[in-house]
Amino acid sequence: ISEFHLMTSFLLFSFLGGFAQEIPMQRPISMTKFQKTARMTCEIQTLESGFDGTIIHWYQQKEGKAPERLLLFTGGETSVEGGFQAHRYIVEKVPGQNRCVLTIKDVIPDDAATYYCAYWGPHSDRNSKIIKVFGSGTKLTVSGKLHAIFHTIRNSPPAHSEILQKNHGNQTTYVCLIEKFYPEVIRVTWTDEAHKEVTDNVVQGDPWKATKEGKYSISSWLTVSAANKDKNYHCKYEHESKEHSLQAQGTYYMLRIFILRIIRDLTFSLQ
Repeated sequence: ISEFHLMTSFLLFSFLGGFAQEIPMQRPISMTKFQKTARMTCEIQTLESGFDGTIIHWYQQKEGKAPERLLLFTGGETSVEGGFQAHRYIVEKVPGQNRCVLTIKDVIPDDAATYYCAYWGPHSDRNSKIIKVFGSGTKLTVSGKLHAIFHTIRNSPPAHSEILQKNHGNQTTYVCLIEKFYPEVIRVTWTDEAHKEVTDNVVQGDPWKATKEGKYSISSWLTVSAANKDKNYHCKYEHESKEHSLQAQGTYYMLRIFILRIIRDLTFSLQ
């Protein structure tokens, strides 16, 4: 089973018709291997009507397409929509935790999509229409490569990661290098100082087999203009074995560290 078990501890609310409707919390990303099992969670901490009696809907949205309802879960029964293989989907509620879990068995590359859970909110909008509240969504990434059944490589987090920096003209390029991990399914993103994801001028490489043991490496490039050279950027990777964030230091930060080191060395020399 491939799943990121950590759940964010804060709650988001949408204010509709003057009432706070809690948005179900979902882990942003889930990654799994071809023919393995994916498991995604949906959590609603506070629900006036009671979680056990709440009907939970799950939607699938593939890239570039509108969301499509996959199934609904009510009274302990799962009703899967036509066009989906019912035997591959299992839904269960975790007693006392206000959590609903969607399990997809025998995952195939076609399962790659963003999955949203939803429920009918206890309040209506200004037009007296009941509002369906959607979760934040979990993006399922699937590796399309089939490995031998008796493959002996175990899940392994990246053994090494670093950010390299190169200045050329009025631009600075950061290269995030992540090495020796398994399986090859990994998500790499860049964020700015405000922790917002950066997508402009980002080039994402594909994982390549870096060792005879079958472990993989990947690199991602971020290019920034001279106007942003003093900003700090973070390269974050999410692997089923580990999550980690690396910081690319801006020019001002690097200069400040250099000066502090000189002052430290002078202080020690005078003692």
